[in-house]
Amino acid sequence: MRTPPNESLSSDIADTPQARKASEPERRCILSGETAPRETLVRLVASPAGLVLPDAHEKAPGRGAWIGVSRDEFAAALAGGKLKGALSRAFKTGDLEVSGNLPEMVENALTRVLLDRLGLEMRVGSLILGTQRIAEQARGGAVALLLHARDASEDGRKKLDQAWRVGRDAEGSGERGLELPLDRNALSVALGRDNVVHLALADEAAAARVMKPLTRLMHYLGHDLPAADGRATPRADDELNEIKKRNEQE
Repeated sequence: MRTPPNESLSSDIADTPQARKASEPERRCILSGETAPRETLVRLVASPAGLVLPDAHEKAPGRGAWIGVSRDEFAAALAGGKLKGALSRAFKTGDLEVSGNLPEMVENALTRVLLDRLGLEMRVGSLILGTQRIAEQARGGAVALLLHARDASEDGRKKLDQAWRVGRDAEGSGERGLELPLDRNALSVALGRDNVVHLALADEAAAARVMKPLTRLMHYLGHDLPAADGRATPRADDELNEIKKRNEQE
């Protein structure tokens, strides 16, 4: 029996099992034409009145259009008229209203989803706050994901990164926590705590729940995407320092 060829992906149609792994659904960006994992793309929807809005939770009914480019590319496509044409084809109508603030609206929506997720993890006890507490938990191997505010000091990051490596039996690897695209003020306001600079997730399931909105936001902002396990790639100077320490100890 012949296997029928896979159909092309539309802007918001689930992939066939033959075209992808069940755990990694993909969507096609209406601007670039490229397909990518759904978790890195942003869904847009049109209201009954034709207003194009971000659907950060991917739950709005009806046809959707997916964007896989960075915010800068998205803004350029909006300014040049390319976005309006791509949306008209995706929604099969030219009767659309596209706000000039749409790139900012998307960023705000993605940020809100991430902050809400962190808040939920705090309420269920999966989020660890406080430098000393994070360090203790990290050294004991009880931290699945380490996060730093964008404006965290380098010294503070390195101390916690080192504690995390110790707890993971990864000394000398240069592994480090992730830098969030948010500063301490945004984190503090969202979590209702003073001076939130460092955060940690206590288990792998909680880390995965946070990584989903974080990956999407970082992709949209044009930042380097974290590894699948939530670790940042080692910096060159960190690697050199680790090598120097090992040589001094030998």
